Amino acid sequence: MQLLSDRVLNMATSATLAMAAKARELRNEGKDIIGLSLGEPDFDTPDFIKDAAIQAINDNYNSYSPVDGYADLKDAIITKFKRDNNLTYTPAQIVVSTGAKQSLANVAAVLTNPGDEVIVPCPYWVSYADIVKLYDGVPVEVATSIDTDFKMTPEQLEAAITPKTKMIWFSSPCNPSGSIYSAEELRALADVLVKYPNIYVVSDEIYEHINYVGGHASMAQFEDMYDRTITVNGVSKAFAMTGWRIGYIGAPEKIARACNKIQGQMTSGANCIAQRATITALNESPERVKYMIDEFKVRRDLILGLLNDIEGFECNTPQGAFYVFPNVSAFFGKTIKGQTINNASDLSMFLLEEALVATVDGAAFGNPNCLRISYAASQEQIIEAMKRIKEAVS
Repeated sequence: MQLLSDRVLNMATSATLAMAAKARELRNEGKDIIGLSLGEPDFDTPDFIKDAAIQAINDNYNSYSPVDGYADLKDAIITKFKRDNNLTYTPAQIVVSTGAKQSLANVAAVLTNPGDEVIVPCPYWVSYADIVKLYDGVPVEVATSIDTDFKMTPEQLEAAITPKTKMIWFSSPCNPSGSIYSAEELRALADVLVKYPNIYVVSDEIYEHINYVGGHASMAQFEDMYDRTITVNGVSKAFAMTGWRIGYIGAPEKIARACNKIQGQMTSGANCIAQRATITALNESPERVKYMIDEFKVRRDLILGLLNDIEGFECNTPQGAFYVFPNVSAFFGKTIKGQTINNASDLSMFLLEEALVATVDGAAFGNPNCLRISYAASQEQIIEAMKRIKEAVS
């Protein structure tokens, strides 16, 4: 009898975490690895948030929290949605989870039946497809390219819809491309979806505040899509709180209640101290963390300038998040320093071993012609990493 389940055997390992582990292994061998693979801000969590966590410890918050989150945290989330997105939710529509990844998994668990199709515009965040597969859904990839700024068109969406389509999942700003759907572009997609009232939208907005053009738009802002949209967010990226593990959804009440039910059997409530700190984070103006976004924009411009100076790297200009997603297919079939580059995976491993720079193969994000390079690193590290890459592929 087979020991492990088909479910886990068929699941891919997270490419970003696998590359981070490989980079740590090489560092432990004494190699000077520059890590540009993880989606993790290199800033410290702001002091006003840390102070709130310390206060929560001193106030003896050490008991089980409500499964779907503290009532006053839900109030802060409701205030945030109204202030930043003009979205109105009630407490029964909010569920707090252990990171936005759990929020997404909850939604997949409560909405997906075997064979249900979930449209995922490519490139997509590395875990979307496997979360869908975990609950016996079928991810339907819609290819985009640098020519459309890696955004799905209404025509592509219409063509991907079948009688089995249950959901569409996408992020804006997008991990890994940094692309942002404007309100007009979302409305055009919504105009397709209104013809199919049984399709739900999962709008992943975790990078909402890391936006260099302003005007963040949410699918739920449209009255005819509000009752069909699950808005996913959290504090990991904008507040440099990746390890605090707090994500949340605003959703139709029936879906939120179902997520609460399944979370109650899986993990129960999220960390109590992190929840108390998140109240403080969300109640503050986003201006309190604008210094991080300003620095990310400087780094974006820096890395784009350096990458565009390396023959073979073709980049769009990301409008948000903290990644570049260059097309590197110009290297495919070439031999560099004795190593044949057949695909982006080969190039990523070559850069790790030859340039000592960790990137991530774009195939993990649904686009095998690209690499994801994070610029959540210091300017000095970015300059050195691009210098090493240029020397390695020259």
